Amino acid sequence: MNVGMAYADKFKQVWLKFEVPDDSTVQDVIDQSGILDQFPDIDLEKQKVGIFGKVTKLNAKVEEGARVEIYREITCDPELVERRDT
Repeated sequence: MNVGMAYADKFKQVWLKFEVPDDSTVQDVIDQSGILDQFPDIDLEKQKVGIFGKVTKLNAKVEEGARVEIYREITCDPELVERRDT
């Protein structure tokens, strides 16, 4: 089945499309994408994952056309960041 894999750090964005077996999980997609080799700082113990913007678990099954995403941790303190909408 055809799936996508997306990740972005503060310097680079990656969007991959590839084929995986029909019974694949989010973890399988991440492993097969090679994204962990490109971004060795990814820590799946701490970072959340999702499918099309909705947080999910690593053992969740993916469907045809799914976009698996790894989310970065928020690194700014909202108390210290100046609001841009005022």
